[in-house]
Amino acid sequence: MPPVRVVFYQEGAKVPAGEWLDKRSNDEQDACYERLERLRAFGYELGFPAAEHLGHGIWELRVRVKKVRLRMLYFFHERDVAVITHGFHKDTSKVPGVEIKRAKDMRMRYQADPRSHAFHWEPDNG
Repeated sequence: MPPVRVVFYQEGAKVPAGEWLDKRSNDEQDACYERLERLRAFGYELGFPAAEHLGHGIWELRVRVKKVRLRMLYFFHERDVAVITHGFHKDTSKVPGVEIKRAKDMRMRYQADPRSHAFHWEPDNG
């Protein structure tokens, strides 16, 4: 499968995943960006432990830095775009239902108007 385009969900001027990433430590950011690159390269083929399908078309990118478990939820738009909705620090054994619902709500808004809800993320190659 060819690489997918990775975009961050955007609502007006807010980009929840980007804002969340900005608050992470440098090590956490590096690990998250590495995982996003793997998603770009492997798309649907990226599997456990890097990614896991949570059901209803919502996936999680799984990142661990030392003992900190970070998650970024996403969905696929058509076959070639992965939309990162938001991220959170996971401190329970399962992804909280409220986080999955938030991702589903963002997906619904994105699908209604993809152009106004996509922030085109590009990796920093410098």
